[in-house]
Amino acid sequence: MKRFRRHGHDSQRDKLKQELYQFNKTVEHGFPHQPSALGFSPSLELLAIGTRSGAIKLYGAPGVEFMGLHDENAAVTQVHFLPHQVELVTLLDDNSLHMWTLRAHKGVSELLEIGRFTLTGPPGAIPSVTRVTAVLAHSSGELLLLGTEGGHVFVVEVPGFRELEENNISLHESLLPSTHHRWEGQNLECVEALQENPLNPRQVLIGYSRGLMVLWDLDRRCAIQHFLGTQQLESVCWMEDGGNILSSHSDGSYCHWTVTGKDPQTEPEKQETPYGKIPSILVDSGISTVSKLPPFLIFSGGMPRASYGDRHCISVIHSKTHVALDFTSRIIDFFVIRDGERDPNALVVLVEEELVVVDLQTEGWPVIQTPYLVPLHCSAITCSHHVSSIPLKLWERIQAAGKLQNLHYSRKPWPINGGQNLAPDPPQRDLLLTGHEDGTVRFWDASGVCLYPMYKLSTAMVFHTDADPNDNMNQSTEGEWPPFRKVGCFDPYSDDPRLGIQKIHLCKYSGYLTVAGTAGQILILEINDEAAEQTVEATVVDLLQGQEGFRWKGQARLDLREDPVTFPSGFQPFALVQCQPPAVVTAIALHSEWKLVAFGTSHGFGVYDYQQKNNILVRCTLNPNDQVALEGPLSRVKSIKKSLRQSFRRIRRSRVSMRKHNPNNGSCLLWLQLQEINARLEAETLHDMELAPVQRKIEARSADDSFTGLVRTLYFADTFLSDSSQSTPSLWAGTNGGAVFAYMLRLPPVERRMDNKVTAHAGKNSKEIQLMHRAPVVGLVVLDGRGAPLPEPLEVAHDLARSPDMQGSHQLLVISEEQLKLFNLPKVSSKAKLKLTALDGSRVRRVGVAWFGSSRVEDYGESSLVVLTNQGELHVVSLPSIKLQVHYPCIRREDVSGIASCVFTKHGQGLYLISPSEFERFSLSARWVVEPRCLVEAPSETRPTSHSSQVHRDQPDGASMENRICKRLVEFAFN
Repeated sequence: MKRFRRHGHDSQRDKLKQELYQFNKTVEHGFPHQPSALGFSPSLELLAIGTRSGAIKLYGAPGVEFMGLHDENAAVTQVHFLPHQVELVTLLDDNSLHMWTLRAHKGVSELLEIGRFTLTGPPGAIPSVTRVTAVLAHSSGELLLLGTEGGHVFVVEVPGFRELEENNISLHESLLPSTHHRWEGQNLECVEALQENPLNPRQVLIGYSRGLMVLWDLDRRCAIQHFLGTQQLESVCWMEDGGNILSSHSDGSYCHWTVTGKDPQTEPEKQETPYGKIPSILVDSGISTVSKLPPFLIFSGGMPRASYGDRHCISVIHSKTHVALDFTSRIIDFFVIRDGERDPNALVVLVEEELVVVDLQTEGWPVIQTPYLVPLHCSAITCSHHVSSIPLKLWERIQAAGKLQNLHYSRKPWPINGGQNLAPDPPQRDLLLTGHEDGTVRFWDASGVCLYPMYKLSTAMVFHTDADPNDNMNQSTEGEWPPFRKVGCFDPYSDDPRLGIQKIHLCKYSGYLTVAGTAGQILILEINDEAAEQTVEATVVDLLQGQEGFRWKGQARLDLREDPVTFPSGFQPFALVQCQPPAVVTAIALHSEWKLVAFGTSHGFGVYDYQQKNNILVRCTLNPNDQVALEGPLSRVKSIKKSLRQSFRRIRRSRVSMRKHNPNNGSCLLWLQLQEINARLEAETLHDMELAPVQRKIEARSADDSFTGLVRTLYFADTFLSDSSQSTPSLWAGTNGGAVFAYMLRLPPVERRMDNKVTAHAGKNSKEIQLMHRAPVVGLVVLDGRGAPLPEPLEVAHDLARSPDMQGSHQLLVISEEQLKLFNLPKVSSKAKLKLTALDGSRVRRVGVAWFGSSRVEDYGESSLVVLTNQGELHVVSLPSIKLQVHYPCIRREDVSGIASCVFTKHGQGLYLISPSEFERFSLSARWVVEPRCLVEAPSETRPTSHSSQVHRDQPDGASMENRICKRLVEFAFN
């Protein structure tokens, strides 16, 4: 057959494919999963976050983002920028050091690893001698000081990582002050902190965990002064005058020391314990003071374990104002950003689940809204919906509603503005809508690199929920001490899992929104610029249609509020459809031109007229042998709310004991237990029955399989259902058992739309299609006479798409898990098929229609079908010929949740969850790519090199804490 192939045509098509299709993973949106280290460069104005998976991410001005990944599968424990340079150093928990640089290439900067180093130590030395616990990036930009677990300090030259053995510091007993015998015969233990004198860079303060602090002269290679603390040391810092030192200790106290030159100093000038002298029950604490009279005092921890062991706090004290900022997850690190006058500008706090920036210059210290690093998983994400090319009017209305929700945020601009964003402005306005476990829908600006929060819709106020205000374990009361104040938006708790959002559909032309949930509820909402008080009308739909012998064993439906509810401006519900039984809604479709909503569950599907507020179609698809569908996904748990809370309480009670037994793995064990609970709940509620891939050929499935009646897809189309002479509105429904149902819809004329009812009838020649292998139907598309997919409702009316060709014959494309099959309409005769998954055991999981524009010719493009399989592979299939064009590996096949979360855009891009808090964006289009393009240049300031310089220096670059990541520490600066 090869000799008959038209080589010229094939090569021309291959060239065209290169102009249409190109696969790239472009950017990661959201908050890094499992952050473990924080760094900041005041000179570059860049923030760095390291993670437990070995990733390093840099952020500057909105749109300025970089990402690197260590080859080693090890957690990043510390990040330090070299002062006034574009290099940074990372320390991993395998004790390796890595040098990174921002190097310009073709006009943009790239984050590259340029070196790695591991301390070797003297021959025969025990591992603790070279186990790095503290790192100081010296202000000269040429040295790294590495404190170790064995109490030694090694000096390394950078960027070449050459050890300067003659400059190493080893504090022997002979070098300790002879007037004090506290450390005679004892090991000083690890180096806890290394801090450079802000006015004399040749003096370095070394803090040891047992409480001793030593001021060391790098030139004379000797100790200048010893400070003899009595408690275990947590962190140290210099005040900006270069003559005073602050140290924090494990008993919750902090000490003020003065550099007098008299050696040793046996007692601090002042010692204070902010929350009382109860050393046996105080957590580790750190402390920081920032210039401005009166000064700011900022410290983490210090809370009594017995009363507040589950609190994660940073206390801020300024004059008579004292606030304990209370976070909902563990504090990783924090630092203070200052303005040009050295006054504190903002407090940046990295906690395990979010980044919080507090405005220290505005009264009340409000939080500054972050343009990136927003925790997508404030409540667990349950579904996603992408809408491309939002009209400006709707965009502005959503934006205005969101601004009214954000009045509690500071008006200060974002304080981290390093680098230049060189990416062109987005060509269109795109929205990503995420549904969450707590019943909220969040609207994100997904037009560019930054996934920016625009608006939040809550559906909980429509219902009476099981929320118990007295069951909040972190409640605060007026006048309590410490003065707690909740900050951050991460809230992992859901009072009622029935509120969880499962399906979303937004019509960008009419402003109508449909949201469906876990307990069979479907809300129809419209956008309103004013707050309104109204009662939501409910229509109960019995999908079992009174069939005898069926008994629902799942969760009860949510109780609707009967009294009027005041809804703020934004999307407001005006109608509710309640499915009975209240099973998970598995499919919805909205046609805003016809004012219809279709919905489906594991029991059947229906159509609701939201203009007349009545139901016009109900069809039961339940298999009589399907007992699993009758039990419901939540039936095996007596009380999910009670079970969840009891589980979290058990974990919290055991957390302290876990850390006592294994302090290094305590948080890991906690995370594993939380994951176990989440996995169990997910397994019970996952309606799509996503399973790991299996290797087998296609084989027919029994009609008695579980969930065969589950409705997987719904589709409205104006096409030829009864005859080829006149088109008619229709509804198509595909099920998990390989069945496709078709219904003809009769709509009254527009002028009598409110008076006459919409009716639904089964088509004469297309009442039902049953696929031979009974593979689940995951997508339906009708192609017009030109072979193009039908436009969206109202798209033609807004002159954004050409009218469909109604002269030629239409075709129905049925996408099942195992193949794509094309049928002629109205006869529903098979025309062609494509088996994507015949031999490798893969299954189609997600489908979408996308427009691929040519990267060479502006006015050329093609509509294609994008398919994702459970092997994580992406396929692009041409329409209407249904021929495979390209395929790319995208997601690991073991990543079932990532595959299940994938959503496609209308222009050949897609997003999927790579962790509970991060979306990975990818592009299949050669023309439309959203990716960071940014440039970071070295600061123009000269580096201080004089040994005796007394000129006030800038805040040193590097990590804000100089201690191990497993402790709650802080960085210091003082005037």
